[in-house]
Amino acid sequence: MTIVLFIAGVLFVAVGIAASIALHEVGHLVPAKLFRVRVTQYMIGFGPTIFSRRRGETEYGVKALPLGGYVSMIGMFPPAKTADGGTVRQSSTGMFQQLAADARRAAAEQLQPGDDNRVFYKLPIWKRFVIMLGGPLMNLLIGIIMFAILIMGFGSAQPTTTVSEVYKCVVPTDQQQETGQTDCGPGDPAAPAFEAGLQPGDRILSFDGREVTSWTELSSWIRDAAGQEVSISYLRDGDTITATIEPLLTERPVPDVDGRAKLNDDGTPVMQDVGFIGVGSRQELVPQPASEVMPAVGESLVRVTGVVLNLPQRVAQVAEAAFSDAPRDPEGPISVVGVGRIAGEVSAMEEIPFEARAATLVGLVGGVNLALFVFNLIPLLPLDGGHVAGALWEGLRRGVAKLFQRPDPGPFDMARLLPVTYVVAILLMGMGALLIYADIVKPVDLFG
Repeated sequence: MTIVLFIAGVLFVAVGIAASIALHEVGHLVPAKLFRVRVTQYMIGFGPTIFSRRRGETEYGVKALPLGGYVSMIGMFPPAKTADGGTVRQSSTGMFQQLAADARRAAAEQLQPGDDNRVFYKLPIWKRFVIMLGGPLMNLLIGIIMFAILIMGFGSAQPTTTVSEVYKCVVPTDQQQETGQTDCGPGDPAAPAFEAGLQPGDRILSFDGREVTSWTELSSWIRDAAGQEVSISYLRDGDTITATIEPLLTERPVPDVDGRAKLNDDGTPVMQDVGFIGVGSRQELVPQPASEVMPAVGESLVRVTGVVLNLPQRVAQVAEAAFSDAPRDPEGPISVVGVGRIAGEVSAMEEIPFEARAATLVGLVGGVNLALFVFNLIPLLPLDGGHVAGALWEGLRRGVAKLFQRPDPGPFDMARLLPVTYVVAILLMGMGALLIYADIVKPVDLFG
């Protein structure tokens, strides 16, 4: 059964990523057709074609290597200029010039009668923006939808008023840091909750005569009641039990708004003397309002952007981990193989409720789409951001020429950037191969 669940998790994420790639290309395809650019191919994958069918002027198909996709539009590269401002096909013995000339020749061979006003490079700049940003924006939309399903449908993990664990004693924080002690020692005071008879599974109903409606509320009351003997009631197997409890004054981390410990500038927790009874809260998925979706998406985008901005360093760390005993950074980049492995492991954890596992898989697909959105905005060819950057440069040149009443410089020749494109493509393939290798020999360990 575990193997079946593992495979089911991998297939869920694989289908989700394949659908995301297909919809990314739809984000390019639809506006291109709306703007009457002739689209010759819509393909999912690269390499040999497995299946294709022509509908109208476009061939739709699937290729052997499911590592991406593309939409082929005519007129991506303008013809080369002559000295008198006309256009000709040029030839050159220079390697880089020959690359550009070959690309222009291939683009020109796609043209058919009536295509003069249907080429990509003749579109207004704003229309090129819409076409090239359509793919990343589709990934952003998918990510938002997945996060909405996750947060509003499944919910986010929230502490409840049900006890998950009860400590037998209180080990001072400084003692834990100095000696690493976590078990009870001879001189450690008994935990107030243990003395009051609390057990895992009990649901706390009231504290100091006040009804408990949330764990956050209860925690604040406990922290303020150090040294005071108060009443506490809890529900166990349908029976209400009332006892007295005296929170112990002890040094504990100061929580922030989401319950995690606040940190000093040096990364150590901010500490404070507060009341403590020695219990943990059971976490449950609690559906959240729609207003929580975009903040969660924004936080994820910030994390992904941080990884992308430091990508060379992050990839170097992955390489070091893959070929040494250094551990993998769980916040670092991973390949589709790593995502699939995590999905399989989560799906196979039968000790975790099905709802929580399904929520994690939905979150993985959403996170991948947000990563695709950010990554494709990198202003380098062959990524979508490279085409956007080229259009921006063309608009800037034409704006400056118009401002100083100079002749229109015409469209920017993206074919001149092909050498850079090939270098970037090779680096991306190398990075992908490294990440796949690392995810096989030194996978990210999220579950200990």
